[in-house]
Amino acid sequence: MKKKNVAVLGATGLVGVEVMKILEQRNFPTKELYLFASEQSEGKTMLYKDTEIEVLSDYESLKDKVDLVFSCLDAPFAKEIVPQFKDSAVVIDNSNAFRMDDDVPLIVPEINPEKVKEHNGIIANPNCSTIQLLVPLYPLHKKATITRIFVATYQSVSGAGRLAVDELRYELEFLCMDQAMDESTESIFHHPIANNVIPQIGNFDDEGYTTEEMKMVNETRKILDNESIEVTATCVRIPILVGHSEAVSVEFENPISPDEVKEILKSAPGVTLFKKSSTYPMPLHVVGKDKVYVGRIRKDLVFENGIAMWIVADNIRKGAALNAVQIAELL
Repeated sequence: MKKKNVAVLGATGLVGVEVMKILEQRNFPTKELYLFASEQSEGKTMLYKDTEIEVLSDYESLKDKVDLVFSCLDAPFAKEIVPQFKDSAVVIDNSNAFRMDDDVPLIVPEINPEKVKEHNGIIANPNCSTIQLLVPLYPLHKKATITRIFVATYQSVSGAGRLAVDELRYELEFLCMDQAMDESTESIFHHPIANNVIPQIGNFDDEGYTTEEMKMVNETRKILDNESIEVTATCVRIPILVGHSEAVSVEFENPISPDEVKEILKSAPGVTLFKKSSTYPMPLHVVGKDKVYVGRIRKDLVFENGIAMWIVADNIRKGAALNAVQIAELL
């Protein structure tokens, strides 16, 4: 396999760091690796394959040097910077800036790898909660055809970035000292997150749904190539560092039993199945792991052709960095 000149934009963030780690772990064919971050990181070095690489803050100097770009930037910066690379390189973008564009494929390698051929220089990485939802649901969809999905997420603070992780740690120190947090204190989440759960991720729309919830609706339909699938999501931030969990109820067009679901998921790509009803995955099980973990599979008590389940994954790894590297491997 021909080696590539690779750039990681947003290299010092949680996802950027994980992308570098996975590139090394999977021995991705990298010729030269270039790292970009904000001016605050200018001159810092990061270790890759026993080599110290300097972090640059001038992305324009990289445009003619790279074949492949991993963009781990927030959406406003991605919207500005990513298009400047697409004519000379392929960009795998982790933000929501391009996911719903008609000419940008939205890819989960276990589901729609063939779409990688349809790019015009940009490929979008789906939202973390959408990826872990669909990896186990897709093989069931092929068997029985999904009609409706109800999902409640329990999302770790790392999904909001490094500052959110620092904020939770800071607040936990207050709690350990038996000191109450002041709700008026400026916060990434608008409320204290330690010893709390916050049923808001993103901004609210006119119907009362948040941007995170609507990502799950719209991205599910695009990835499964089916606009008729109905999705209702409630996305909740919880006070843990890494690992998203989801309580999911799915209605199918055709009957499917819990035993059939378990048999399908036992060999489904990217899935680890907890078979016994008395055992179940938790965030503690998934940190640093590549797979999406599924347990508590049972007949749904509302839907006639319904299945309920519990899904957990490392949101920084499979929910972001690993999925992006898997897309690059498809290329």
